[in-house]
Amino acid sequence: MAVGWGIGRRNRSLEDYTAGGRKLPGWLTGLSILGTYVSSISFLALPGKAFASNWNSFVFSLGIPLAAWVAVRWFVPFYRQVGHVSAYEHLEQRFGPWARMYASLCYLLTQLARMGTVMYLMALPLAVLLGWDIRAIILVTGLCVTFYTLIGGLTAVIWTDAIQTVVLIAGAIVCGALMIGLVPGGWSEVSALATANDKWSLGSFGTELGAPTFWVVLVYGVVINLQNFGVDQNYVQRYVAAKNDAEARKSVWLGGLLYVPLSAVFFFLGTALFAYYAAHPEGLPEVYRDAAKSDYVFPWFIVTVLPPGLTGLLIAAVFAAAMSTVSTSLNSSATIILNDVWPRLTGRVADESLGLKRLRRATIGWGIAGTLMALAMTQVKSALDAWWILAGVFSGGTLGLFLLGLMSRLASRAAGIAGVAVGVVVILWMTLSPKWAAWPDALRSPFHSFLIIVFGTAAILVTGFLATTLSARREVKS
Repeated sequence: MAVGWGIGRRNRSLEDYTAGGRKLPGWLTGLSILGTYVSSISFLALPGKAFASNWNSFVFSLGIPLAAWVAVRWFVPFYRQVGHVSAYEHLEQRFGPWARMYASLCYLLTQLARMGTVMYLMALPLAVLLGWDIRAIILVTGLCVTFYTLIGGLTAVIWTDAIQTVVLIAGAIVCGALMIGLVPGGWSEVSALATANDKWSLGSFGTELGAPTFWVVLVYGVVINLQNFGVDQNYVQRYVAAKNDAEARKSVWLGGLLYVPLSAVFFFLGTALFAYYAAHPEGLPEVYRDAAKSDYVFPWFIVTVLPPGLTGLLIAAVFAAAMSTVSTSLNSSATIILNDVWPRLTGRVADESLGLKRLRRATIGWGIAGTLMALAMTQVKSALDAWWILAGVFSGGTLGLFLLGLMSRLASRAAGIAGVAVGVVVILWMTLSPKWAAWPDALRSPFHSFLIIVFGTAAILVTGFLATTLSARREVKS
């Protein structure tokens, strides 16, 4: 909050507030990208997955280098050249106003779900394990993040992201080193137990598409990270904020590639937790041995095993992981509201003074909305799955539309509409048919849920290219 207050006094324009004056170094924006990657979901869920099963989900991280290379080769130069702060302004130039509004609304709804999910999943285990009121945790966290984002703009978000990233990295590494010492026999015992129980496995290398095999998770990781680097306002805004093209490329490599070893640390924490509680079975309540409760194991270890001081560092790291993600969503969402939504609603572009007022109002409004979403999830837990479904639908359609415009210069407005329509239908079918009891078995999707965004994006591209080809043939005949 002090960082936000100090930086906020230097914000004099919309450029300062939404793009950091376009003068930030690559190492700083790269740490911010890394902080955006690592949310409280990652900090708690990745160790939980490794504890309950194996390293199969780590394969997701292996898709990042390829996606980062594509981003450095095509996405970063594209956004740096067009110079728009909004990631979706070029979609209007390419496909018409509908495309920009569609992408903007999809992004805003997805970020609302993301903020609520991150704050709720951060607060839930800490409330249970520390005895704190879950609503108080959510309210205080939401208030603090909204304050420094409101005052300091993007520069404050990026600096606090960088600080929080250092805290969470330090917490994870220190905890991992300590856990090796806490297991009788040290590293050799951890390795032996993990090997004996197949904890290092990256999953099956088979070709089936209905299970999370190595190849299914890898393809999913590549596509999701192409979405992050290609159409996510959180990342695009950092490309624009970098002081030059070289620093923008550096930020992608730094933020993307650092996540690979960092995620390996999180998975190792889960494997070490398995070894520790194999040696100390009395230390883990039976309820947390259920795979559905595996996200609670790491917080339980933090508050019951770690010494004072280190416990505080790890709790701070969990909060840091959540706050870095929420602050990014807040600033980016406010930027989209100012640049993409308000002009459509009012019919005019705001000047500097009015624009800053609208940005701050949007930040406050979205901070309240995200906090309320997190509070609502404390009462209606089934809403969590619904929001994840909607987020998948929205992101799949946006990524496919962006790639269609980038890969085909001839794709028209009609081709874009047709592609999005078919892609969203495919995504809805793959998402809902396995869950709907009345759906005939022969018509249910046989594919794993990781492939929803993959097939949805592919459907948009194929449909868009076919529509473009047919249109070109009709023009030739006429």
